[in-house]
Amino acid sequence: MILQGKRVALPRVPVVHRQFEAHAAATPDAVAVVHAGRQLTYAQLDAQANRFAHFLAARGHGRGAKVGVCLDYSPDMLVAILGTLKAGAAYVPFDPAYPAARLQLLLGQVPGLALIVTSPATAAMVESADVAGVDLEQLAGHLADLPATAPGTDVTGDDLCYAVFTSGSTGTPKLTAVRHEGWFNLMNWLKLEYGLHNGSHNLVVSAFGFDLSQRALMTPLFCGATQYLPASRNFDALMAYRLLSEHDIRVVHCASSTLYVLVDWEKARGGDALARLDYVLFGGEALKAERLTDWARREGTTCTLLHQYGVAECTDVATSYDLAGHRPGRQDVPPVGRPAYNTDIHLVDDDLRHVAPGEQGEICIAGAGVGAGYLNAGPENARFTTVEAGGEQVRVYRTGDRGHVTDTGDLVVLGRIDAQVKVRGMRIDPTDVERALARLEGVREAAVAVTGTGTGDAELTAFLVPAGDGLDTDDVRARLLRTLPRNMVPARFLTIARLPLSPHGKVDRAALADSCRRTRAGSAPAA
Repeated sequence: MILQGKRVALPRVPVVHRQFEAHAAATPDAVAVVHAGRQLTYAQLDAQANRFAHFLAARGHGRGAKVGVCLDYSPDMLVAILGTLKAGAAYVPFDPAYPAARLQLLLGQVPGLALIVTSPATAAMVESADVAGVDLEQLAGHLADLPATAPGTDVTGDDLCYAVFTSGSTGTPKLTAVRHEGWFNLMNWLKLEYGLHNGSHNLVVSAFGFDLSQRALMTPLFCGATQYLPASRNFDALMAYRLLSEHDIRVVHCASSTLYVLVDWEKARGGDALARLDYVLFGGEALKAERLTDWARREGTTCTLLHQYGVAECTDVATSYDLAGHRPGRQDVPPVGRPAYNTDIHLVDDDLRHVAPGEQGEICIAGAGVGAGYLNAGPENARFTTVEAGGEQVRVYRTGDRGHVTDTGDLVVLGRIDAQVKVRGMRIDPTDVERALARLEGVREAAVAVTGTGTGDAELTAFLVPAGDGLDTDDVRARLLRTLPRNMVPARFLTIARLPLSPHGKVDRAALADSCRRTRAGSAPAA
């Protein structure tokens, strides 16, 4: 089964920062970025980025180099990113929301890191004898003497623009590299398909290290709009909602769990700032559509909810679906839609042969967005492979996700192949259990963690957020047994006040697993 995206011609040099430079030339006085009462116009941001690009080039950190960026959200972050791109280098986000020990681990995973851009607030977090740090504030005097014009470095669509860490909660983090052509194709698709323009002002609500944050940061500048940056390192629902209420923000990119928080905030306070947005583009984890249905259908909600799917290895987004078209049934999983421009979805079996229409298969992504591979992994690069299509070998990335295509031509993601576990001899996916729990009356939210029994067997623990004042877990178990086989019903049910979120805005599975361990030891579960 192959799901094909629309073919759209790209410019001869599909380079994102060239689009920003065109806006800086055409509308120099337009506001590019707003942060904590400070703002820069397109001309000012362009000039500062050019000076930093000249600084990098003078130090030999031009085309092909990798520049780390460890900054809190600020105009300086965009200066560092754009300056790195203009110099021909690729940037690597080091998220200051991570603990210092985590950042030190990540530093050691970047082959040939040239330097890292820091601030007084972040410099100590990434100290390394092997990597020089530069502070833009301390460099201000030196940078002021450098040319404000672009360095004129030749950059192609095949060059790397950024690299982000994936699978960061356990094991060795993988550093996946994205090419300019893929990034340009993504933003060009968003601009043309959804009509984004110079009034499509954006608010960033996700952490810097998240792959989603890279397109959230750059898309408004690609379209000539204004980028609003949060004043906090971590997601703050109160602050985010205040910014939505006070400014003419039209677009938000976020993880699904972050959207639930914003929707709950608006419903509880009777506001409409979120409902009046043009678009919320969200995804990154299994969607709990029931968390959004009442809000999305209430009178006055005009915001279009775009449920999207993709992976960091393929420039973040591969498909998109307008959730207004979803009519949930008892067993339905919301689709993630159809491919982006110049993108194809291949569903294959274990032997990389295409499955028949309607059958489940592993989701493979092909097209302009497929990245350059992992920069610090050997065997893992086997995920970048080829499949035969139309008598030709097509380069794809094997996502490890399983899915199928509906009769209407929309992709549905069913879960991770490697997330399936054997419980009492039968293979199941915890995501299927979470969906069943979320459909039960009285359950506002649910997450399921895979835990051990102490004898080497796997078992499931369900974490439940009640919709009301209380929840009888024995009753939940009994009702779940009416819809699921016994082996899929969790061994334990724990009620908690809320599901913990990671800095990226997704459900924090590591925190849930730790809560399981502490509960077994006699401590209370995390709230």
